Amino acid sequence: MKTTRKPFNYSFLSFFRHNVNGGMLLMITAVLAMVIANSAWSEWYTEFWSYPISLQIGSFNLFSHHGAPLTLAAFINDALMAIFFFHVGLEVKREILVGELSSLSKASLPVVAAIGGMVVPVLVYLFIAGDDPGSRGAAIPMATDIAFSLGVLSLLGSRVPMSLKIFLMAFAVVDDIGGILVIAIFYSSHLDVTYLAAAMGLFLVLCVANYKNVSSIALYVLIGIGIWYLFLQSGVHSTIAGVLVAFSIPARPKLRIGKYIDRIRTSIDAFPRDMDSDQILSKDQISELKNIEAASNKVISPLQFIEDRLHGVVNYFIMPVFAFVNAGIVFEGNLLDSLGPVTYAVLAGLVLGKFVGIFAFTWIAVSFKFVALPDGCRWKEILGVSFLGGIGFTVSLFIANLSFGSAHPDLLNEAKMGIVAGTLVAGILGYLILSRSLPAKGK
Repeated sequence: MKTTRKPFNYSFLSFFRHNVNGGMLLMITAVLAMVIANSAWSEWYTEFWSYPISLQIGSFNLFSHHGAPLTLAAFINDALMAIFFFHVGLEVKREILVGELSSLSKASLPVVAAIGGMVVPVLVYLFIAGDDPGSRGAAIPMATDIAFSLGVLSLLGSRVPMSLKIFLMAFAVVDDIGGILVIAIFYSSHLDVTYLAAAMGLFLVLCVANYKNVSSIALYVLIGIGIWYLFLQSGVHSTIAGVLVAFSIPARPKLRIGKYIDRIRTSIDAFPRDMDSDQILSKDQISELKNIEAASNKVISPLQFIEDRLHGVVNYFIMPVFAFVNAGIVFEGNLLDSLGPVTYAVLAGLVLGKFVGIFAFTWIAVSFKFVALPDGCRWKEILGVSFLGGIGFTVSLFIANLSFGSAHPDLLNEAKMGIVAGTLVAGILGYLILSRSLPAKGK
C-alpha cells in the first residue's frame, strides 16, 4: 500500500539552521555600539567611519560616488548592504519558485498578514509624528528582521510547530519585498538616466544569460558589480542593484537530479564491493571520482550555491558590522531629553502597529474564510508571532538612515532609540505570550 507523506520543506529548515543565532549577535554588536558612542571613545567612533576608502584601477575608483570616494560608513551602507539585499533577493526568488510563496494558496495568508504589518505601522507612525521632517521616517517600522525574530522563536525550541515558523518566515519575506519597493520608489533622487539605462542594459545581459542557462557564477558577480556601480551613480539606491542581480541568478541546475543519480550509480559500479580501504585507486577509479565531483557541482543551481555560501557572510559579518556602525545612539544628559516624537512614533509603530496590523488582517482573512490558519496553530500562537513581527532592526535602521541621515542627525538618533526599544519590547512580549501558549516540551 502506497503511503502519502506531507512534503518536507527543506528550504525553511535549512534557513533556520543558518540564521537562528544571527539575531543574538546583532543585539550584542548594537549594545557595544551604544556603549562606545557614549564613552570616551565616542569621537574616535564617529571619525573612524568617516575615513575615505578607494579601490583604484588607474584613475578609476570603484568605491566612489560622482568622483568623491566613499567613506567607510557609506561603503558599509551602500556596498555591503547591497550584498545583504542580494541575499534577500535570492531568498525571495527561491520562495516564489519553490517555497511558501510559490502558489496562491500558500502565499495568501502571509501576504495578507504582511500587508497589515506594513500599512498599520505607517499609519500609527504618521499619527504620532506626522509633520515634516519627522514624517519622512514613516517607513521605518514597516520591516520585520528575519534573523532577530527567528532567533527569539528558537529560544522556545521544539515547542514551536514548524507551521508557525513557516508563517513568520513567509510574512517576513513579503515584508522585505515591501521594504525593497519603498527604498526603490521613495529613496531615489536626482536620477541620471544615462547611468540607469546602462545598468538596465547590463541587467538585460544577465537575463539573457539566465535564459540561455549560463551558470558561470563569475559572470554574474562581475556584471553585478558593474550594475551596482552604475546604480550608485544613477540616483536609485545602490542596494536595489543587489535585488535585481539576485533575480537574474539561474535557479535551474545544469544537471537534473535524475540524471545525477544515474551517473552516480554508474560511477559507483567502478568500485568493487569488497575493495580494501587501503587499496590504491586505479586511474579509472580516480576518473570516476572526478566525474562524481563534477556532477555534484552541476546538480546544485547557482542560486542555491550562492545563497548557501552567503548565509554565514551576511548573518555573521555584514549584519553585525552594519549594526555596529548604525546603532551608535548618543544619550545627551537626561535620557528623557534624548527622546522625541520620532522615538515614540517608531516605538508605537513596531509594537502596536505591527501587532494590530498582522493579527487583525490575519483574523479578518480567516474569519471571512478567505484563508485558513496554518496547521497546528491556534490564535494564541498567532498573537505571539504578531508581536515578533515588530522586531524590526536591520532594515529599520537602514531606512532610518535613508530618511534622516546627516541632514537631521537629531531625528536619526530619536529613530534609532525607537527601533532598539521597539525591537526589545516586541521581542519580549512575543516570547512571553508564546512561552505561555505553546504546549510544554514533550506534550
